[in-house]
Amino acid sequence: MSIEILPARLANQIAAGEVVERPASVVKELVENSLDAGATRIQIDIDRGGHKLIRIRDNGSGIAKDELALALSRHATSKLKTLDDLECINSLGFRGEALASISSVSRLTLSSKPKEQNEAWQAYAEGRDMAVKVQPTAHPDGTTIEVVDLFFNTPARRKFLRTEKTEFNHIDELIKRIALSRFDVGITLKHNGKVVRQYRAQSTTEQRVKRVAQVAGRNFLEHALYLESGEDKLKMYGWALPTGLNKDPQYTYVNGRMMRDKLILHAIRQAFEEIQPDFDVPAFVLYLEIDPLQVDVNVHPAKHEVRFHQARLIHDFILQAVKQLAKQTSLIAAPAISNNIDEDDAPFSLSDYLPAESNETSNYPSGGGSQQSRAPQAPRDNVSYQQQQKVNAFYQGIGEQAAQHFDNVNELSTSEHEDFQENQVAVKQKEIIALNSGACIIKQEQDIYLGHLKLVLADFWLTEIEKSGELTGRPLLLPVRINVSEDDLAIIKGNLSWLNILGYDLQLSASFIMIKKLPACIYSGDVNLVVDKLIEVSKMNCSDIGSWLDWQSNWISKNYFSIDVNDGLIDFIQRKPELMRLITQNAVKIDLTEYLSQL
Repeated sequence: MSIEILPARLANQIAAGEVVERPASVVKELVENSLDAGATRIQIDIDRGGHKLIRIRDNGSGIAKDELALALSRHATSKLKTLDDLECINSLGFRGEALASISSVSRLTLSSKPKEQNEAWQAYAEGRDMAVKVQPTAHPDGTTIEVVDLFFNTPARRKFLRTEKTEFNHIDELIKRIALSRFDVGITLKHNGKVVRQYRAQSTTEQRVKRVAQVAGRNFLEHALYLESGEDKLKMYGWALPTGLNKDPQYTYVNGRMMRDKLILHAIRQAFEEIQPDFDVPAFVLYLEIDPLQVDVNVHPAKHEVRFHQARLIHDFILQAVKQLAKQTSLIAAPAISNNIDEDDAPFSLSDYLPAESNETSNYPSGGGSQQSRAPQAPRDNVSYQQQQKVNAFYQGIGEQAAQHFDNVNELSTSEHEDFQENQVAVKQKEIIALNSGACIIKQEQDIYLGHLKLVLADFWLTEIEKSGELTGRPLLLPVRINVSEDDLAIIKGNLSWLNILGYDLQLSASFIMIKKLPACIYSGDVNLVVDKLIEVSKMNCSDIGSWLDWQSNWISKNYFSIDVNDGLIDFIQRKPELMRLITQNAVKIDLTEYLSQL
């Protein structure tokens, strides 16, 4: 047989064998084109599971009239220009084969109007040579692609299609995955004229969590744990359920691209198996962000797999990051918490007595992330009578012995006032400079001392409690659930009121504790250590607020002492001469004689 160049339609149909496997494959290629075009709204209309009609409409940048014919040609794309571009791909599509392949096995119509163009134009290909015809049409800004009668001219391919229900389920699953890759895009999916899925564009972290729950199930909203690890050029973040709950879905993304990569899945599976070998890998939604130069996405026909230039490094990074998450999910899910909690057994919270705080500045960070701690604010000078009454009601709830430490909130004895005046000059003669992790340098006359600010934390927190009734806790992005024994649960329950004062928000159930808020001083630490520490301090039988604050001041995260926190503490110390003396007495004198002699 002689060698001949294949006709355009036959060549496109051969290419379609790799690109167009089923209706869901068509939807994937077309929706990715819409995302690459900058669309913020995408509507997908499906008839009869995609057998009859697939219509994708978006509000993206559109295609100019002069480029419509090229858009339906093979190897025509706006996303690559040079070989260097192929090594640094930032778009979802790049081969320029999808539209030509799809149009060769269906009746495809492409309508588009760029914003800067006054008229809309429509293109379609027909005939043996796939000649493209262009004609005017009515269309808003954006693009619409209609794919009618998929595989109408390839009966062998058409007979392998499944039932309409099965094919639509594949499309539905695809849209779920896409919805979690681009939270900023609104997506609507219709089947036979009825809206099946509608995902509104989300911008805040809280809204994104709700979309994850909308796609992956309510368990993600109630129980999922958050992971964030790495830096800009290599970063991983996402959510996973505790072991023992759902095993589906298990989604992974690389630079916003849906993935079923063997290396990524192996690292994730290994991480969970090392921590919990007796349980199945739980459901997860994880995102990997990596420098595009370090990953090759042009290795799979459907772009489901990638090749990393440093595969071992990426595998180990994912393994270590997910192992930290797996440690949090290592406890089997307990029965759901009943909503019918007896009033006497309900956890006590000061939020029931005090006005709600504004959440405008909250960014809902993760439970285990290394986020900067909130700066302690200077105690308020004025407390309203109504608020003071609510605080007093809270004190009565925890007993007279605890309340006695907060009496006479706004009163200052005459002797204390006189001491303050006498020591004001002495304080000004001392200088204090904060260093990393709470350390500080104190200059007193000609001497220099090295001390630590944690010595005054208990006094600072006590002043804040005297004004507002409790320390302000920081909410976790998602609650963390820890299983505990009945005995330990009873111990913590007996001290729950004290823990509320310190800024903890704990919800107790029959066999586990749900951690919702943590004090700022330990917020960036390991959440898994919290319950063990709380059980430990509860067994100490602390009977006054001073003992609790002393314990808390000895368990703080190094990251707590940020610039703002240090400034707030130093300002507080300068108004309390006795605290300056306390730090100086416990400080280490630095002898500079040897160094000065060398000058």
